Amino acid sequence: MDILSLFVIVPLLIVLALTFFGKDLKQARLISVIGMGIQFAMSINLIFAYLKERAVNTGIMVFTKDVVWYETFNIHYSIGVDSISVVMIALTAIVLLAGIFISWKIDDLPKEFFISLIALSSGVFGFFISTDLFTMFVFYEIAVIPMYLLIGIWGSGPKEDSAMKLTLMLMGASALLSVGILGIYFNSNADGGALTFNIFEIAQVNIPEAAQNIFFPLTFIGFAVIGALFPFHTWSPSGHASAPTAVSMLHAGVLMKLGGYGVFRIAMYLLPVGALNWSDFFLVLSAFGVIYGAFAAIMQKDLKYVNAYASVSHLSLVLFALLMFNRTAWTGAIIQSLSHGLLTAMFFALIGMVYGRTHTREISKLGGIMKTLPFIGAIYVITGLAYLGLPGFSGFVAEMTIFVGAFQHPDLFHRILTIVVVSSIVVTAVYILRMVGKIMMGPLSNEDYKDLPKATWFEKTGLILLLIPVIMIGVLPLGLSEMLKESIQPFLERLL
Repeated sequence: MDILSLFVIVPLLIVLALTFFGKDLKQARLISVIGMGIQFAMSINLIFAYLKERAVNTGIMVFTKDVVWYETFNIHYSIGVDSISVVMIALTAIVLLAGIFISWKIDDLPKEFFISLIALSSGVFGFFISTDLFTMFVFYEIAVIPMYLLIGIWGSGPKEDSAMKLTLMLMGASALLSVGILGIYFNSNADGGALTFNIFEIAQVNIPEAAQNIFFPLTFIGFAVIGALFPFHTWSPSGHASAPTAVSMLHAGVLMKLGGYGVFRIAMYLLPVGALNWSDFFLVLSAFGVIYGAFAAIMQKDLKYVNAYASVSHLSLVLFALLMFNRTAWTGAIIQSLSHGLLTAMFFALIGMVYGRTHTREISKLGGIMKTLPFIGAIYVITGLAYLGLPGFSGFVAEMTIFVGAFQHPDLFHRILTIVVVSSIVVTAVYILRMVGKIMMGPLSNEDYKDLPKATWFEKTGLILLLIPVIMIGVLPLGLSEMLKESIQPFLERLL
């Protein structure tokens, strides 16, 4: 069995084990944590295996495998990874394992909850390793569809409406994406030869400019909707607000990254002329999303809504960076995806811990929590400072790389937009410091909060799993940047 296929197979084996042996909460979480612990170890091993293989293999992808799946339409189970895929796989494994620990005490259909959560992860891993458009699309749907069940069954508030809204928006985007993928497929023999779904075979073909101008926006929007592209972001705040904690962590921390990854890997790489022709239009939407998300976060009274709109802002920044068309900005976009995934998962985990003890997410009803929950309070402050871009954490590395790369663009229009987007730093600082100060500092807002239960070992484990890479990226960013450099080179050659 090849090293990459195991990332799809292991979650399915865990699902089978849960189905037959997860008779109660204790057994279900034990199987889940062991299985996801193995998956996490596999992701760490993949990083070292990739670095070792890359030293002798100069191909665009390593650990490649290709098996004919449906010969009539030239569909293959085709897989491979570069450094971008590897870091996204590691992010998925970390967030998922942390989510299992955060869900340690779930008592409502625990077996079914863990089955849905882990089955979803199989689609995410499959998406990141696929190099065949059709196979990638199949894994994308596997990753998205379980969200309806996870929110609709285990969520809170208007969970059915939120789940339906999320599903309809993402299915609508999938419809556009499927048209875009088919458009690429039926133009994949423009230079002669057979039609193909293989990404790197299509990259060798000169797709007509007229076709690129039609199918690029469909493919871009199809992927970018899950990345909270304005004005298609409206599913995100309500979905996050109603989702259970671990689902919010996985959705914001991992699933929303499929958008930026798909835009970069598919829309921009395979349709470079269309990307250049449409870039200004989508750049304006992305810049507006950055500012809009930041200001919307200031106005929120519910902690989950604050984090949801903050995610709209920070993920719009990823799309903004990708549309700047230079190595520095692209490096920043990938680091931002990684950093945001870790930080937003930490925030949702912390919000869940606070809500589980105080039974409220309203900022006005919280205050002085640091006195009774010192560990949770300390991690909350650290996460907030990292989120607003304090040096020494991943957020600073990501945002500074993006802003430096964006300002390298010689065009005045792009530089003006960059200045506008940079101003979001100030807005982010306002809502983060306001939220942290109000919730954690000062006197207790409610005498009932004096005896709140302290953080448990499994909650601490989940938070520390997420915090360690945030600090590592912030303190030692060069290793990650150098790792990404070679994988970005094919995109530079293709698009510039």
